Amino acid sequence: MADHHTRADTRHWLDRAACAGEDPEIFFPLSDTLAPGAEARAALALCRRCPVLSACRGWAVEHGEDNGIWGATTAAQRRAIRRAAADEGTRPAYRRRHHPADDGPDTAPQPVG
Repeated sequence: MADHHTRADTRHWLDRAACAGEDPEIFFPLSDTLAPGAEARAALALCRRCPVLSACRGWAVEHGEDNGIWGATTAAQRRAIRRAAADEGTRPAYRRRHHPADDGPDTAPQPVG
């Protein structure tokens, strides 16, 4: 059941994403560095104007997405976020917001907006 709930929440923010309908190849550049080159610029520019950037980034970090540009971050940047959170023994900042109506475990990023 929780998996179904996660997919429903994910679908909600995906439907509002600026990348919906874009060529997916722009989000999977050949290089995977902390400072991506020209091949990632189009994806990063699109992400930065996206209304669900935080939800996208949060989902990718939480689910260990190690390919492509998600929430204006590269895979290397998301790995760094996960390492920093593990080193601090905390949840990443996008997961720290408390939602009073959410008394259950965090299973999916909350939509931004």
